[in-house]
Amino acid sequence: MEAGTQQQQHPKKNTPVGKWISTAIIVIVVLIVGSNSYAQVEYGHVGLYKTFGKLNDNTLSPGMHFKIPFMQTVIQVNTQVTKTETDTTASSKDLQPVSTHVAVNYSVNKDSAYNLMNNIGGNFDVVIINPAVQEIVKEVTARYQAEDLIAKRDVVAGEISEHLTARLAKYDLIVNEINIVNFKFSDAFNQSIEAKQVAQQQALKASNDLKRIQIEAQQKIAQAEAEAESLKLKKQEVTAELVQLKQIEVQEKALEKWDGKLPQVTGGATPFIDIQTLTNQR
Repeated sequence: MEAGTQQQQHPKKNTPVGKWISTAIIVIVVLIVGSNSYAQVEYGHVGLYKTFGKLNDNTLSPGMHFKIPFMQTVIQVNTQVTKTETDTTASSKDLQPVSTHVAVNYSVNKDSAYNLMNNIGGNFDVVIINPAVQEIVKEVTARYQAEDLIAKRDVVAGEISEHLTARLAKYDLIVNEINIVNFKFSDAFNQSIEAKQVAQQQALKASNDLKRIQIEAQQKIAQAEAEAESLKLKKQEVTAELVQLKQIEVQEKALEKWDGKLPQVTGGATPFIDIQTLTNQR
């Protein structure tokens, strides 16, 4: 009995299975801790350490970075060119309602990512950019007539871009490009523009027709003047000798056709053929 009791009191030795389980647990813990000891910052981004909710102003470049497991995380800030689109309703200088769809291409200043994220947060496009676009578009639109907004679209976009660049620079945001995708006016205004264009086209056609008529009239006048000048020159060339020569030519042709018989009746005192003239010429 004493021997059995003493045998039961000896501690049990670790079995191979127990050792395997312990090793597996240690490996898993190491892997978990190891996987949480580094973070990867993607290209086109910068990283910021966040320790228990507090941002660190140390900016991380793209690549692998170590961090304290379970205490630190790395948030990524996109520094590539990004687009945001905004719809704005405003009134032109002549009080025409105008709906404007604006697209803004912007990027984040890498060196100021900490200030931006710490002061504004990741939704800065909604908090800062869109309200600024709406305010500036309304301000600029009110300076132009509705028709000028269409005719001077590039000028209007340039003015909006200039004001927006200055506004967003305070938040370390860079405006790369701004595009006015669409201007939308009321149906009544669109109809008036269409009617005006039709009237302008008709006026242009009438002007072209008038110019054509004037040119044709000038051509006719020039032609008539040329013909009159030609006739004048021809009259100056006619002399008494030329008239007499023409008469002789006519009489010679008539003589060639004469059958030798004199007409019984003449129409006047002038003989049918002036024989004496022809004889003298021969």
